Amino acid sequence: MESVKHVIPWTSRLKKVLKSNGCKSTIYTNSCDTHSFFEFLQCLRNEEKLCDIKLETDDGVIVCAHKVVLVSVCPYFRTMITSFAEGDKYVVNIRDIDSNILQLLIDFIYTGKIMVTEQNVMGLLPAAKLLQLDYVKGVCVEFLQKQLNTSNCLGIKEFAEFYNCSDLLSSSEEYIKTHFLKVVEVDEFLSLSTEEVINLISRDDINVPFEEKIFECVINWVKHELDCRYDSLSKLMEHVRLSLAPEECIISKNIADEPLIKNNPKCEDFVIEALNFHFIVKKFPHITMPQTIRNSPRQTGLKFLLAMCDPSGIGKCYTSWYDPVTKLLHKTKKMNMECELCGLALIKDHLVFALGYNYFHSRSIEMLDLSSQSPHWKPTVDMLVDRNRFGVGVLDDRIYAVGGDIIGDSQLNSAEVFDVSVQEWRLISSRMSTGRINPGVGVLDNLLYAVGGYKYPFSLKSVECYDPSLNTWTPVTQMSTSRRAPGIGVLDGKMYAIGGDCQDDGSSVALKSVEAYTPIDKVWSFIPDMHFCRVAPIVITFNGLLYVIGGFDGSTNLDSVEIYDTKNNTWTMEPFPTSVNGIYGAVVINLPSHLRND
Repeated sequence: MESVKHVIPWTSRLKKVLKSNGCKSTIYTNSCDTHSFFEFLQCLRNEEKLCDIKLETDDGVIVCAHKVVLVSVCPYFRTMITSFAEGDKYVVNIRDIDSNILQLLIDFIYTGKIMVTEQNVMGLLPAAKLLQLDYVKGVCVEFLQKQLNTSNCLGIKEFAEFYNCSDLLSSSEEYIKTHFLKVVEVDEFLSLSTEEVINLISRDDINVPFEEKIFECVINWVKHELDCRYDSLSKLMEHVRLSLAPEECIISKNIADEPLIKNNPKCEDFVIEALNFHFIVKKFPHITMPQTIRNSPRQTGLKFLLAMCDPSGIGKCYTSWYDPVTKLLHKTKKMNMECELCGLALIKDHLVFALGYNYFHSRSIEMLDLSSQSPHWKPTVDMLVDRNRFGVGVLDDRIYAVGGDIIGDSQLNSAEVFDVSVQEWRLISSRMSTGRINPGVGVLDNLLYAVGGYKYPFSLKSVECYDPSLNTWTPVTQMSTSRRAPGIGVLDGKMYAIGGDCQDDGSSVALKSVEAYTPIDKVWSFIPDMHFCRVAPIVITFNGLLYVIGGFDGSTNLDSVEIYDTKNNTWTMEPFPTSVNGIYGAVVINLPSHLRND
């Protein structure tokens, strides 16, 4: 009799194999089915199928939904449906939310998508806050933060206060104090109440380079509705720190002679107090004056970080904080590099890069991390090319080194870019149409401009711009004047080529002229000359003004600052607080609190 083999079922055999291989349990998620599930629920809702709740707004519009979906996503509906009588109702009144906004939010609950626009954001944010939809609230706040400008920041601040949005309130207040001089020029400022104006001008941290600007905005606000605001003038003037304004400004710039002041005894007392303060400080400098609200410097955190040549003349650079409000200079950490020249670049508001070059090594880069509790300069990735006398620009958190020359070699028409996120330099494959030594570099409308420079034996009028999205250099309208080593500033949609020198076959003439480029019209036009000729000045945009610092006048390095006010089309000049051999770079930084006494 033939023996019968015992056949083990395949399922049992498979279990034994898996057990022998030690396979662990694994959870898998089918995200496609989850997405399809919510899409299907949204289709059911749109067709009003299986809906078990109707949400009725104040204007009578009905929005249908499924309770289980609302409960699963929205904390507000979860509480309402599971804990209150509304949970048993088919029609529920939703008050204080516009029907279009409610429809958008219910769509978000079903789809996870929300479109925020200028037209709906002011309705979406409070509604999302009411319904406890934190994601929608967050994206609305982010949207408004990106929309902040001088014409709407006061309104957004008021909106944030009313709806208790702390992040948005903080952002709007920061914007207002940083752009204070521009904010006080808009109609919104003239509509503020007395208390709101006092809250603004009494702050220590508003950025005002000249205290007389506070005086001007107060007078403008009062004159806007003189009959009902005149009685508030003395209350406002208590918070104008006239003692911080220059004495000649108090006397000669219509402060003392302003009719509103002359006809108000209390305001006249403030003027006399300020003049007495200047008299005592000048006559008795050893006396320490008691501090009052009207002679205490404002404590703005914004400073210029300057790279300066060591006065000893041995080639080393050091860094200093320069406060444009108090006009004080504070020396800080020395840089390690020994460089002939140095350009500074600011990335992500706290990383400062110093690009130096000398006759021994011209690719070295150092970095200063201002967020560190004990910041110091440290070497970072070298450039790829030994460049001398190149231009430096920053676009999209990337540092560009443009042109220059190699010692004993020709002028360079190449550029390279440093990506901070990957700590890597790469050469730009596209090249400029000509080599440029000492070009000015500016960034405007997401384009990088190489302005002027020098190619033996002449300085250049020509200008080229680099579009990183296309990786191409394109010639643009040339300047009226050839300029080697011009300072470049960008303000209010214009680019300024400032000073430099004109070189022609060995001869050199330092320039005090300035040209402004408007990209819409594609033209250069002259603005008033500076007081001094300045070759290779450092240009900073700060508080709606152009600061032009230092430079070479053809015989010596200058220790003065010129400030251009675009509104008045005028230059004013200030002495620099110390004599230096040269200023080679500057950036505007928000000085961290742990460095403010450095």
